[in-house]
Amino acid sequence: MNSIATHDPRLDLCLRRSVWFGCTLLLLIPATRGHSEWLGWLPLWLLGMPLTAWWALHRFRLPHWPAKRVAASPYQRCRRGAQARRRCQPLVARRLTQAV
Repeated sequence: MNSIATHDPRLDLCLRRSVWFGCTLLLLIPATRGHSEWLGWLPLWLLGMPLTAWWALHRFRLPHWPAKRVAASPYQRCRRGAQARRRCQPLVARRLTQAV
């Protein structure tokens, strides 16, 4: 782990086993995919809550996916050259536009 404050490996193992146990129960026993009077929706308690606790144990880190190459900033322009500037109109052209 790269984290400064490491977590307890026993708790990590317990949560990992509960996730696998809940996943196995949900896949093998159809009754666990339903609703209980006392607990509510069973997949939440058998798989959702252990997964959330395991994720919280690892400080809500997201998985590391291969990074795509993107621009440094979305506001960065594609052109690298200088900004285009208006040219001054010749004096004759200015007088003609003013006369009209």
